[in-house]
Amino acid sequence: MADTRLIHGRYRLLDLIGRGGMGEVWRARDESLGRQVAVKLLKPPAPDHEESVTRVLRERFRREARVAAALQHRGVTVVHDFGEHEGGLHLVMELLEGRDLSQILDENDRRPLPVADVMDIAEQVAAALAYTHRQGIVHRDLKPANIMRLDDGTVKICDFGIARLDADNGLANRLTGTGIAMGTPHYMAPEQIGAADVDHRSDLYSLGCVLYEISTGAPPFGHQDTWAVLVSHRDTPPRPLREHRAELPGFFELAVLDLLAKEPGQRPDDAAEFGRRLAEGRASYGRLGEPVPLSLRRPPALPPWTHGITTGRKATRAAEGAAPPDPTVGLTGPWTMATTAADRATPR
Repeated sequence: MADTRLIHGRYRLLDLIGRGGMGEVWRARDESLGRQVAVKLLKPPAPDHEESVTRVLRERFRREARVAAALQHRGVTVVHDFGEHEGGLHLVMELLEGRDLSQILDENDRRPLPVADVMDIAEQVAAALAYTHRQGIVHRDLKPANIMRLDDGTVKICDFGIARLDADNGLANRLTGTGIAMGTPHYMAPEQIGAADVDHRSDLYSLGCVLYEISTGAPPFGHQDTWAVLVSHRDTPPRPLREHRAELPGFFELAVLDLLAKEPGQRPDDAAEFGRRLAEGRASYGRLGEPVPLSLRRPPALPPWTHGITTGRKATRAAEGAAPPDPTVGLTGPWTMATTAADRATPR
């Protein structure tokens, strides 16, 4: 597209920095205020696109604008504007200079992050989740690709497209009823997979999956088959983190395993409690070192009855040399980031 394209005569699109099944993300300039922003565009539906799916995607997009605009916390992406242009919806957000945790892991060949960085990320995300939960908002799709680490070390939660507001359960139920799954398999709480109620403790489980992955280099259940992943979330205890990486502090391992409890009532009461446990553990454990700028730095057994069950779509990395499959296709419609220099300014 030409760099002269304007949205509502105000937001001039400059560089394409992300593209996915739902649309595109652009670096743009706000001509009125003279600042750079990120503009997320939802593509107009194709003529043969199923109307119910289009309606859900547009509703999710509006929901993201509504939810994120109501949140004011350094750990949550700021939304500036929302509207419709030439048949498509757009969302104007702060431009984030950094990378999401999935990109960081990929650039590090899936090696785990330094312990000090893991602890710093865990504390920042816990604080942001504690705030959003106090506002009555459940994210419902927390995963490495939705957590950004900025160049200055700030960590931000992004993409509230399928979040649930306590005051608006009806819409969440209607979205779920369309048959489009809410969540990403490797990070879904057991109750999310079934028909049980989802609340803030489901986000805690997803946080446990994220922390497990950045601590060990792999999610707690790393099977290639989507169904096997879901069954493991429901039935299989995760391996202790220090079996993968002995240098992790014991208090951190116990705290993350508590997040991964199968029953919501066995998890911490809230993200604030988890954050307090981390702070207390660090105080008694001693110096872990300072977080530094990130640089290139046995699957569990399934219940016997699951053997041989497949879905035909792989959920994790492909064979060596092959392009990795997208485990969330058909589930959350994630943004696929462009592999260009502009990745350093990926918005969410």
